[in-house]
Amino acid sequence: MRLAEVAAVTGGELHRATGDELVSSVEFDSRKVGPGALFLALPGERADGHGFAAAAVAAGASGVLAGRPVDAPSVIAPPGESYAGTDLGAADPDGAGAAVLTALGRLARHSVTTLPDLHVVGITGSSGKTSTKDLVAAVLRPLGETVAPPGSFNNELGHPWTALQAGESTRHLVVELSARGRGHIARLCRIAPPRIGVVLNVGSAHVGEFGSPEAIAQAKGELVEALPADGVAVLNTDDPRVAAMASRTKARAVGVGVGADADVRAEDVSLGAGRASFTLVTPAGSAPVSLQLVGAHHVGNALAAAAVALELGGTPAQIAEALSAATPASRWRMEVTERADGVTVVNDAYNANPESMTAALQALASIGRGRRTWAVLGPMAELGDTTEAAHRRIADTVRGLGVDRFVAVGTDHYTRESPTSDTRVPHSGHASPTPRTRESDTGPRVVADRDAALALLRAELAPGDVVLVKASRSAGLDRVADALLQELVSP
Repeated sequence: MRLAEVAAVTGGELHRATGDELVSSVEFDSRKVGPGALFLALPGERADGHGFAAAAVAAGASGVLAGRPVDAPSVIAPPGESYAGTDLGAADPDGAGAAVLTALGRLARHSVTTLPDLHVVGITGSSGKTSTKDLVAAVLRPLGETVAPPGSFNNELGHPWTALQAGESTRHLVVELSARGRGHIARLCRIAPPRIGVVLNVGSAHVGEFGSPEAIAQAKGELVEALPADGVAVLNTDDPRVAAMASRTKARAVGVGVGADADVRAEDVSLGAGRASFTLVTPAGSAPVSLQLVGAHHVGNALAAAAVALELGGTPAQIAEALSAATPASRWRMEVTERADGVTVVNDAYNANPESMTAALQALASIGRGRRTWAVLGPMAELGDTTEAAHRRIADTVRGLGVDRFVAVGTDHYTRESPTSDTRVPHSGHASPTPRTRESDTGPRVVADRDAALALLRAELAPGDVVLVKASRSAGLDRVADALLQELVSP
């Protein structure tokens, strides 16, 4: 598009531009700008993209989409929607970021609606969205060019950015939709209207913001409400709150699950070394599947992907082959790596809620059968008044699964009794190889921070051990897993 067309679509005004500048891509990171890019000037916690406008153009950008005048060829977006309660947060005091995001959404919708052969698949749920997005993309790629976001590009920025990657040859656009409040998913659906919508589950992620599982279900159901009458709602019939969403959509509902009433289901499920095998049963026939992904919870994700592919022309045999070949495509989600000394590190540190934590612990128990297992867990965020109870239930799960070593990093919530101050491992800047810890029959060993956790692991890990590292993203425990993979146990 020419910059003048971008202005017309977004309702913006040209600034220091002729309008003839050709735009071929969009980019919000000034370090990744290339020739023909439209740079998105967005405010952030540390810096405001408006200050990088001139540098972006110098690096080859054709122009800038901005919320206020900048020293570069640009489109100045009109005032936008409110993004209160989203990831934009308090970093946008003058509304410039909201203006840019609203304009970006308009640009993405224009692009998507001009591609008549494009099938948009939307995926939501309290957990498993990213892994399912990756599986859906894997089963659709053999059926035609497929665009899916890298990692978890599922918010008010990543969603339209992903939509704008689709072109005339793209047949499938797979998008992930997240929400931290009512109306968020509905807004994302207006940007890239889905014809197929997948709802995985209703759990307790973000319950502190929503207030209750019922409120979460109401928000997740906005996806099926957005589907057209000729669309398809893929619903997890093993989750009653999701199954009930069939009454909230004009679209045809397809149930997936392990129950006999599911349209697409798994039979004869077995688990070996943490990986599931099952028979995929569909109205079009059956086929055996052996997942390479770790965790029994991926059975449900795979069934959702299979249902989508069936709707878009896949056969059971094709789908089973693609599912069996799929490997982890997004970082820090049940990444299983064996070190040279025989220690296995399971990095699932991207995020955590009670449901995903339970699934990861069950996978640890399966992988580590006959070996010594470690659960290195940080806090689960955004659980509101349920925080302490949720953490203690996870502690019960750890004990019930027979995990050998339990390390809580930076939180007392997993303990039945809050430890006294002298049971914590102090942060000294340089961790001691023999940190002070507390271990009992009823609670974890509590350490103060990542350095203390690493010191403990370095001191006590032995060849053959299996270590799960998991917490909410804000805890940054991926650094613990990365550090473990960069070193060997001292002899």
